[in-house]
Amino acid sequence: MTTTLTLQPPTVSGEIDPERRRFLIGATTVLGAAAAVGAAVPFVASWKPSAKAQAAGGPVRIDVGKLGPGELLGPIPEWRGQPIFVVHRTAGMLEALERSTLSLVDPRSERAEQQPPYAANPWRAREDHRAFVVLVGICTHLGCSPKYYGEVGPQPFDADWQGGFFCPCHGSKFDLAGRVYTGVPAPSNLVVPPHLFESDAVLVVGMDEGGPA
Repeated sequence: MTTTLTLQPPTVSGEIDPERRRFLIGATTVLGAAAAVGAAVPFVASWKPSAKAQAAGGPVRIDVGKLGPGELLGPIPEWRGQPIFVVHRTAGMLEALERSTLSLVDPRSERAEQQPPYAANPWRAREDHRAFVVLVGICTHLGCSPKYYGEVGPQPFDADWQGGFFCPCHGSKFDLAGRVYTGVPAPSNLVVPPHLFESDAVLVVGMDEGGPA
């Protein structure tokens, strides 16, 4: 018995078999989607915070509820990689700040870049929480970190200085509001960062009524 094979001539119209058409469309769609995903990766990555933005940091909340009068908060908190000094000053400390200020470079805190407007007063603090001074703990000379001397009165190594913050690196002196004394290397007061009090026990550094710094 002889089997006869019938050969079909090629399609002149150029039409593609429906099954083959579906395969090609599906394959093209998958490849296109993959390419779109690949292209989107750098674009999406560009929306991620940069290292610089991450280093800047946001506001920080600090518990000051247990900070006793005359004490410096410890461990020292940080904001934007900088140490933040928080001192709960006594009534005697506040009174000392209003005495003679002839030895201070900027006693009225007139250099606006050193503190927010609400801290441009003898206490360099918010009026409703004047007992608390909040300072960036970095000397304005060469960036060293001053040490806290909380006892009001002549200091053993400097009878003309009434206590506050002393930078042992080069001898700069600041009072209990962070105001710099004349005749020392530091040119300006310690910086008061933007801050507010959510309550008597919670201090927020890096934000005030104007929003985050």
